[in-house]
Amino acid sequence: MSRRRSPQWIVYLAGIVAAEALTMFAWSAVEDRAQPVHVAIVQSVPGYEISAGSAALLEATGYVVARRRATVGPKIAGKLRDVLVEEGMHVDDGQVIAHLDDSNALAALNYAKATLEQAQITEADQRPILERNKGLVEKRVVSPDSYESVKATYDRALTAVTVARTALAVAQQNEDDTVVKAPFSGTVTMKAAQPGEIISPVSAGAGFTRTGIATIVDMNSLEVEPDVNEALINRVRVDQSCTVTLNAYPDWQIPGHVVAVIPTAVRTKATVRVRIAIDVKDSRIFPGMGARVEFLPDAKSGTKSRPQPAGVLVPPEAIATTGNEDIVFVVRDDRVERRAVKLGERTSAGQLVLSGLSKGETVAVSGLGKLADGAEIRIEQ
Repeated sequence: MSRRRSPQWIVYLAGIVAAEALTMFAWSAVEDRAQPVHVAIVQSVPGYEISAGSAALLEATGYVVARRRATVGPKIAGKLRDVLVEEGMHVDDGQVIAHLDDSNALAALNYAKATLEQAQITEADQRPILERNKGLVEKRVVSPDSYESVKATYDRALTAVTVARTALAVAQQNEDDTVVKAPFSGTVTMKAAQPGEIISPVSAGAGFTRTGIATIVDMNSLEVEPDVNEALINRVRVDQSCTVTLNAYPDWQIPGHVVAVIPTAVRTKATVRVRIAIDVKDSRIFPGMGARVEFLPDAKSGTKSRPQPAGVLVPPEAIATTGNEDIVFVVRDDRVERRAVKLGERTSAGQLVLSGLSKGETVAVSGLGKLADGAEIRIEQ
């Protein structure tokens, strides 16, 4: 009986295997039809991208400067033991950046501590003598003159404690002054001294003594100082909007505003210096960079600047052009939707899309030439 049933079981198992194979083939066929793409999320327009259509009242050139900048050195002269910072390093307010050789200061501190300890022992020894004589003079056992002599001895011991405590405070301060700390948070832009060099808070005549250890710049205090022709300075006002363009990044327009017009003119150049605040903090902005400033019109000038167009930003790779039409492929589940869009300017942050897309939508950024409306896709990371 078992021999007759075995062919039936073989046929049954073969059918299962064949069905699984067909299922895997079908799935692989579907996966092969899906076009692999990379995607990106549609972003809103950053506030620091300014429309290039705004007509400037005037232009001026200048340099990026730091309003908060310090060359840090010690309060006392001494030999530099170590330097704990390098150029480009960020330091926090109060962070130790260097040590002076403190052997002499430490010896003086230890001496002051010993002196104070001895003075306190002497004062402690004289205190019970004074108390005892005070009781005896009240009982008329000792004379008032004898008591006054003992009291004078105790007062001298007490004064010696006060003097020793003051000397200890001075010695402690001298020891503390051998530690050089950052006066504020910032970035080290220059390291001016090396271990072993003599450092002094005052300049030496021979020129071999350093007066500073490192230069620290607060990058949040960066401004631009352009020189404006004095014949056009009447077009500049405090709080006036402007755009700053760095020579290093000619396609990047940074918003700013006028902080102050420095009330003095440079005779040799017939210019007036203006302080411009940079409204966007960015790690690409360095002190000393050349910059061009465009002063924008406002309501006070009687001329309205063209408003910045609304829209969203996408990577430039998301845009495809067919004939005279610009299109994108919007991802919906596992398919794409072909959509025409209207483009604006191309900025450092991406391609501006004026209409046709909304913030938060997902668009394909690769394989656009192989896509069509309704095509199946497979998103790749």
